[in-house]
Amino acid sequence: MSTLLQQGLPLTSARGPLLQFMRFRGKINIQRPKQPHYERARVVAVTQPKYPEAPKALTCFQSRADRTGAQVENPYNAIIAREVRNWLDHSKLVAIFHLNSITSDEIFRVRVQLYKQNLHLKAYGRKIIAQAVAGSQYEAILPLFHSNHCIVFSPDQQRVGALLRITRKVPQMVLLGGIVEQKLLSRNELVDFAQMPGLQAAQAQLVQTLNMAASNVVQQLQAHQCNLIKVLDVHAKGDTTEKQEPEQAKEEEKQT
Repeated sequence: MSTLLQQGLPLTSARGPLLQFMRFRGKINIQRPKQPHYERARVVAVTQPKYPEAPKALTCFQSRADRTGAQVENPYNAIIAREVRNWLDHSKLVAIFHLNSITSDEIFRVRVQLYKQNLHLKAYGRKIIAQAVAGSQYEAILPLFHSNHCIVFSPDQQRVGALLRITRKVPQMVLLGGIVEQKLLSRNELVDFAQMPGLQAAQAQLVQTLNMAASNVVQQLQAHQCNLIKVLDVHAKGDTTEKQEPEQAKEEEKQT
């Protein structure tokens, strides 16, 4: 019965597909793919997009020159530069330190300890320092600000010893030099200055030296007179002893 139906209705019979896909045999090399057909390669070449060529990278010096040339002067820098100049003019002690890697907590503790000793720790950029010392007597300190740095100001020049004692405990702060009473000093000179006595002690030593010189002059002027008096006194005592010796001899003869 089924065969009769299939013969009468051909569409109901099962037939295979007209197209049959076969899997590509062989391993595909991803690193070295097979060259495409010429026509396909030509179409790919024509349809390949063309992007604008990227500009060549500038050197560090060229890019820095372009940035500095395009920068506009900030009026706030002028205000900070005037503040730095005011600190330099009204401080009798200025110490410059090279600042190595240090945490904010450590620098805060150092700032507090210095503030208790009437020492003020500040940090400014090299551009602001250059603007502050331009055309002044402080231009000699500009080469000390090429790297990371900090500055300590104080109205009392006798605080050098306290400054060295506090910063000795902080190896990240390296003393480079300083200014004491408008005079530039090196690190060794600052250490020698800290070992010097105070102003009152120096004045007392000066007064003592002057008094010693005056007393020496008086002693030297009176030396000959004193020597003459001593010689006369000895001579007078010798005459009296010579006169007393024969009298004592006579008294002894009488007694015998």
